[in-house]
Amino acid sequence: MTVTKGEPAREGADGKGDMPEGAGLSADGYVPSERRLARERYRRARTRRATAIAALSTLVTAAVLYLVVVNAPGWPRTKETFFSAHYAREAFPKVLEGLWLNVRLLLICGAAVLVLGMLIAVARTLRGPVFFPLRVLAAAYTDFFRGLPLIINLMIVVLGVPALRLQGVTVDPVLLGGTALTLTYSAYVAEVFRAGIESIHPSQRAAARSLGLTNRQALRYVVLPQAVRRQVPPLLNDLVSLQKDTGLVSIGGAVDAVRAADIIVGRSLNYTPYIVAGLVFVALTIPMTRFTDWVTARMDRRRAQGGSL
Repeated sequence: MTVTKGEPAREGADGKGDMPEGAGLSADGYVPSERRLARERYRRARTRRATAIAALSTLVTAAVLYLVVVNAPGWPRTKETFFSAHYAREAFPKVLEGLWLNVRLLLICGAAVLVLGMLIAVARTLRGPVFFPLRVLAAAYTDFFRGLPLIINLMIVVLGVPALRLQGVTVDPVLLGGTALTLTYSAYVAEVFRAGIESIHPSQRAAARSLGLTNRQALRYVVLPQAVRRQVPPLLNDLVSLQKDTGLVSIGGAVDAVRAADIIVGRSLNYTPYIVAGLVFVALTIPMTRFTDWVTARMDRRRAQGGSL
């Protein structure tokens, strides 16, 4: 007997519905047509073929690159200088020990950057003539620290502040380096937050005020939650950059992952420890980068479907 597409299967004499071979009977009795089954088989075959081609292409490309690199004239010397197994084994535990300082700086400075950046962004978006000086100061702060190179900021704070010999002011390079990182990155994060606040339509504020909320309450309960959700991807990108730049505190003598590698390089004149430190930072950064990409793609899908952010 023939089953029409989309029509429930009818039982035969043996009490079992006749259906095309390979078709499954769903809970509501729907049986997919032969054409649909054929399309699904074709898609699976095409996916398998594309996967096989991609794998073969990747293997061929990797083999070609390997042969080109190992047969290059300077490869033996490069391998000895940058890829020495002996110095990699020596540097790896010390680099990992120093990396803990970078992780702590990321957590503490990241939290401080988010708070300070939010305060500066709110200050720049305050309304009314009475807040004009505050808006000017916030704008001057962001303009200055976004224009000042981070390495110069670090040198001024980490190397210059101890030279002042001020009583009660720390000379710890870790604290001073974290302060310099916070000053620079809070300016960037403030602009991210400000862009999110200004992206909220004025009708949101008007609706909140019509419900009896004050300006401060409208900002806290209506504007900021939407603004923060919209700006999550760029905020995560700034945190990824901050994670990498924590290695710059080594200019003041703090023994982080970079400084630990630099000590071994200075003693051995072999640059493999730098490669080890770089790979450790890459391994720490990639999960954050992929998480940022996932969040961005998820928000794009929800926006395309008309859902709320």
